[in-house]
This record gives sequence, structure tokens and C-alpha cells, in this order.
Amino acid sequence: MMKLAVVSGGLREPSSTRLLADRLLAATVRDLARDGTDTESAIVELRPLAHPLMDAMLTGFASGPLEEAFTAVAEADGLIVVTPAFNASYSGLFKSFFDVLPVGSLADTPVLIGATGGTERHTLVLEHALRPLFSYLHAIVSPRSVYAATSDFGSTTDSGGALDKRIDAAASDFARVLRSCGPQARRSAAGAAEEEGGPVTGATPEEADLATMRRLLGGAD
Repeated sequence: MMKLAVVSGGLREPSSTRLLADRLLAATVRDLARDGTDTESAIVELRPLAHPLMDAMLTGFASGPLEEAFTAVAEADGLIVVTPAFNASYSGLFKSFFDVLPVGSLADTPVLIGATGGTERHTLVLEHALRPLFSYLHAIVSPRSVYAATSDFGSTTDSGGALDKRIDAAASDFARVLRSCGPQARRSAAGAAEEEGGPVTGATPEEADLATMRRLLGGAD
């Protein structure tokens, strides 16, 4: 079972940010299902957590709903994050969540990044703001991301179809990362480490990474 978590930083209801997040999740689930991988998902909406987030920033303590959100993210095998773009960066609410998220929660976790905005002018927020943030948090950032402008939703032109294609391509890349770094890959890596004389109780993260790299390289030393 592959556990996926979605963090949506949308500020309105309904939210184009949540809509993009849902479509990225659905496309990822479809791609994983092609090889028989079952998934379960948890949705973390940041809008209802605005006050708990501010309290956590001021006091250093997280309330119950915020703790539940932290647990959903930390226990996920993969994470999909989508934020609205403001002034060429992510929203303050989105950043606040990851500012107070316990250290190490995203280490070695595959992450698919996405963003929404009023115009295409904010497209580079993905590479200039989001990707560096999650690299700093030691996540494994999927190579392809998705930005959706207002014109991408409900347009009478072909832009809607173009968005679908971008979503499917990004989800396909993300699914490949999940297969390489997710729970099945870690179990295979642990088994490979044991066969090569590793500890019978399971491989350390470093050993699992080495075993996975050997497997991907065709067993080369």
C-alpha cells in the first residue's frame, strides 16, 4: 500500500489550488494502479489550520488538528504540494506550515510540486521558490512540476487539454520516483542488503540507498 498525502494551500472555497492538487493526486493514483500498486491518501487543507499554525509559530506547540496534519505528512510515502503564487513566491500560509513542520519529516520523501496563479507570469515560482524549499528539507523533488493559471481552468480553448497533458506527465514522473524510492523499493533494498551480508533486522537508510543504486545500475559494484 502506497500512502500519499496532499497539502493544499488554497485560501478560498472553492479553490483552484485544491482543484489542481486533486487532479495531480488522481493522475498519480491512476499511474500507480497500472502496475497493481494500491494507494491511500490524506488531504491536508491549510486554510482551516491558519490559526493553529500562527499559534504554533508563536508558542512552539502544535494543537490537535495541526498534529494530525504533521502525522499525515510524516507517514506518507509521497507528498503532493500545491500553493497559490503571491508576489512571485508561495503563500505565507503555505510557508508557515513547512516552517513549523517537525525537522526531518520530509527527509527522503518524494514530493510533487505544483502552483496556481492568476497569470502565467508566476510560472517560475516552481523553480525559484518551491524546488529550493523542498530540497532544503531533504525531500526528493520530482523532476516535473505543474503550474496552472486561471485561464487553464474551464477555458473554451485548448488550454484545458494542455493542462491535462502536463498533469499526466508530471504524475507519471512522480509515480516513477515513488516506485524507485517508495516502500516497495525500500523493502527490496533491505532484502538486497541482507543477501549481501547486511544486518538481518533490515538495512539502514544509507545501506538501502546503496542497495537501490546497485539495483538501478544493474548490480554494478
